Amino acid sequence: GVDVGSTVVKCHVYDRAAAVRGSSYRKVESLYPHPGWVELDPEVLWSQFIGVIKEAIQAAGLHMRQIAGLGISTQRGTFITWHKKTGKPFHNFISWQDLRSAELVNSWNNSLLLKVIHVIFTVLHFLTGNDRYLAPSFLTFSTHQASMKLSWVFKNIREAEEAAKKNNCCFGTVDTWLLYRLTKGSVYATDYSNASSTGIFEPFTKCWNPTLCHLLSIPVSIYPPVRDTSFNFGSADSELFGVPIPIMAMVADQQSAMFGECCFHPGDVKLTMGTGGFWNVNTGEHLFASRGSLYPLIGWKIGDEVVYLTEGSISDVGTAIKWALDRELFTNVDETAEMAQSTADSQGVCFIPGLQVSGDDPYLCASFTGLKSSTNRNHLVRAILESVAFRNKLLYDIIVKKVHVPLRTIRADGGVSNNSFVMQMTSDLINKKIEKPANVEMSSLGAAFLAGLASGFWTDKKQLKKLRRIEAVFEPQKDSEEYRPAMDAWLQAMKHSPH
Repeated sequence: GVDVGSTVVKCHVYDRAAAVRGSSYRKVESLYPHPGWVELDPEVLWSQFIGVIKEAIQAAGLHMRQIAGLGISTQRGTFITWHKKTGKPFHNFISWQDLRSAELVNSWNNSLLLKVIHVIFTVLHFLTGNDRYLAPSFLTFSTHQASMKLSWVFKNIREAEEAAKKNNCCFGTVDTWLLYRLTKGSVYATDYSNASSTGIFEPFTKCWNPTLCHLLSIPVSIYPPVRDTSFNFGSADSELFGVPIPIMAMVADQQSAMFGECCFHPGDVKLTMGTGGFWNVNTGEHLFASRGSLYPLIGWKIGDEVVYLTEGSISDVGTAIKWALDRELFTNVDETAEMAQSTADSQGVCFIPGLQVSGDDPYLCASFTGLKSSTNRNHLVRAILESVAFRNKLLYDIIVKKVHVPLRTIRADGGVSNNSFVMQMTSDLINKKIEKPANVEMSSLGAAFLAGLASGFWTDKKQLKKLRRIEAVFEPQKDSEEYRPAMDAWLQAMKHSPH
């Protein structure tokens, strides 16, 4: 299972018991060519991808011949366009974190046309009762989605625009481009989970949205065919690894982590705390659209089974902790839970993350409030960790209110789930038990599980569930009311934070 994330490319080699036999990591180097722009060099990403696969298999003491299949999990919404005939990219990967479309997003969200669209679809939803019309009735654009940045590409990159006119332009998220390179250009495809994460794919009709493309002047000819998530996509060219390795799954990282956590039933909840924070709820065959901070996605499609998810996200979870590490507030992330526990409270210090829960104001900056002469680094660290737990609580409350599926188990993963302070405080605040698996690298495990199902390495989901290993369970220990004064102070600080 290979996980191409925002900060790291990782490969884990799993055996039948889902134990890690070998692994390899490489840091993803982001490029910042202009303020607010975030890009990845496609050639560097490609060599890192191939590198981690070779290193992990070597670390496992295995030969390439012994690999049953490859599953690829990728960061979502990061995309590239290239020339169909030459395979040459028109630009670097434009990251989901990139803000070049911020002005475009704002002008669209405030436009009269969007208001008209809202009215039309609100009326259609009212008359038909069909949920299909619900999402467009409050459609808003965000800088995370690929749609506006793709519109930017066709407005600003002449070669891409010219190629598209001649039907020679290909669009691909990270998975599509890696598959294209692995198969020497012979396979061009994506899967449903990645497609639904672009903001250009309509999850209800399960096809690329022609109306949206027309509105944003994006040629519809550029999109790849969409395949099942667990599927034989073809084999990696034997020149790359010495033997052809079957590519048996492609999946978006949050959906992959959901699968790795075995959240197979409606009401199962996954909480990933990595670079960002993601709450995902399995809503089964129902697609829930809701205003504001939750959005519907396709979790995975395997044969006839299509599983939908509702997602809410928090930005700057791991990033805030990494920022504190770079400022030398501590020397090792493992110390942070102890530092936070060493003080009864943050002494009134509040950490205001870069983006609020709704996550749609790209211009907000992170800040501390309530600093005093007696404030020490433990207070600052505690304030950062508390802000993660408070935001978890806000998002959980929205989910409970909006998603009409009784919530079952909550399973956490991602680097920050190793922080016992954040985990315990989140459990206290939401008054629910949270399970943490022994292996928190869920995106690569999910990709491996999906690949293993497609190749017959594992027989079914029942078998996968038996392979789950839980390392810790956090149960509520304090009444959430005990946190009320601190949370109220934090909410006040959030309200008054400067733009």
